[in-house]
Amino acid sequence: MPEYQRRVVDDELDELMPTLPAIALEGPKGVGKTATAEGRCRTVIRLDDHAQLAIAEADMALVLTKEPPLLIDEWQRVPPVWDAVRRAVDRVQAPGRFLLTGSAGPATPPTHSGAGRIVTLRMRPMSLVERGVGIPSVSLHRLLKGDRPDVAGQTNVALADYVHEIVHSGFPGILPLVGLALRLQLDGYLRRIIDTDFPEQGYLARRPEVFRRWLAAYAAATATTASFETIRDSASGGQGDKPSKTTTQPYRDILERLWIVDPVPAWLSSRNRLNRLAQPFKHHLADPALAVRMLGLDAEALLAGEESKLPFPLDGLMLGHLFESLVTLGIRVFAQAAEAQVRHLRIQGGRQEVDLIVERGDQRVIAIEVKLSGTVDDSDVRHLLWLREQIGDDLLDSIVIHTGPQAYRRPDGISVVPAALLGP
Repeated sequence: MPEYQRRVVDDELDELMPTLPAIALEGPKGVGKTATAEGRCRTVIRLDDHAQLAIAEADMALVLTKEPPLLIDEWQRVPPVWDAVRRAVDRVQAPGRFLLTGSAGPATPPTHSGAGRIVTLRMRPMSLVERGVGIPSVSLHRLLKGDRPDVAGQTNVALADYVHEIVHSGFPGILPLVGLALRLQLDGYLRRIIDTDFPEQGYLARRPEVFRRWLAAYAAATATTASFETIRDSASGGQGDKPSKTTTQPYRDILERLWIVDPVPAWLSSRNRLNRLAQPFKHHLADPALAVRMLGLDAEALLAGEESKLPFPLDGLMLGHLFESLVTLGIRVFAQAAEAQVRHLRIQGGRQEVDLIVERGDQRVIAIEVKLSGTVDDSDVRHLLWLREQIGDDLLDSIVIHTGPQAYRRPDGISVVPAALLGP
């Protein structure tokens, strides 16, 4: 068996399991939930195993009496598990009893949210730090404290290395693969969504090719706020066969339930006087490698700037959007560990926008721009300087994340950080 690669969420579990009775670890298939959870549990019930599934459906009370910590893997296959665990927690509040993992929201939701009994943690594909790419010298958690620490460090990670990570994904079982094996695994992952996951969610795609075109159009919209109407129009592939809104609405709903679509919401702070804040989500798939594969691209094509296959033109290179998606993935992992939320900022009309806003519980923020460039100049920080003028002390820090070798703080106070040097 390969050695387990520790994840950022392990730190959260280390803190929570000794004090909480039940935790649900949720995220897309293949993200590593089971490997992370089973090493912490004495008893494992796998509900994707037909025999164990039948036992759970027949006598859930018996299952819950097994020796804790008890892992119930793929709990959503038997939705009553959630309410049964909640009731068990009501009876006995002992910490570290249950760890649930789920690869989808259940088609039939539980009768109770689990609030106060079951705490949910999101697990995403591996960040650059978790993959062992670079040694981080800048901590997002430290920056969120607002004391503007020194920013320094160097890395040899170059553009081609970032492209390699974009293409190979952050799924632990896929990341080490190359060539044909990599392509077939990603194809199989995407095909399973249509052939297996959608029917399990109660939806059978009558025309799978329409879904594939819509998903390709969504992939092309990575790190943009393109309207769903634009995405739907682009899914016609120039053939005039545009899927209807009633056809595409289940695509969005189920993909969100499967955590395959992972959009970044807009930042709408109530603490400042910013006007005309736009509210659209910024589109991302769970992992940028899925977008690359849906678009029929590879590392060579991305580095060459080949974009003739894209369903609609973009502002900038597709590689830039995918790099932003890779960075966003990591920042969301780090922000969750720091109890912060990740948003984006866009003024209506697009005159001012900031790629990512990381918000503390008190609504003070870090503003982040992502640049596919080895150098940063004044034009790259203009939106960050504008935001500083607008919200003053509510801005804890500003960062430009780029592909260059050096981390430093500019004379205007803005941090410049290579993606490989940013960590939790």
